[in-house]
Amino acid sequence: MSASLCLRLAAVFGGTAVALGAFAAHAMKAHYEPAALQTFETGVRYQMYHALALGLCAALAHAGWRTLLPAACFALGIALFSGSLYGLVLLDAKWLGPVTPIGGVSFLVGWALLLRGPTAPRT
Repeated sequence: MSASLCLRLAAVFGGTAVALGAFAAHAMKAHYEPAALQTFETGVRYQMYHALALGLCAALAHAGWRTLLPAACFALGIALFSGSLYGLVLLDAKWLGPVTPIGGVSFLVGWALLLRGPTAPRT
């Protein structure tokens, strides 16, 4: 994944996290139980954290870091973790429950992959 794509995904995921957070805070409050709102907000929070991580990947790629796999893991994690939480709440799709931890593992793998550091030492 190129630095440019990482930055674009960071912007899209960050912007949609803000929009979904506002939707939860205003439009959903009257229609959903507090536990459902908390679940939805967890998805929004982790989406924003990992949108920022994608921005970090873009910056690190310019500095020579290997960020292709971590960025892909963060994007996949957003889709699986946050997406499954949104589906659980909005669609009452209980079958999405087992998908959430897969997204969480994807986040963890992405962070672990960042440990690899730069592709070559800078001189």
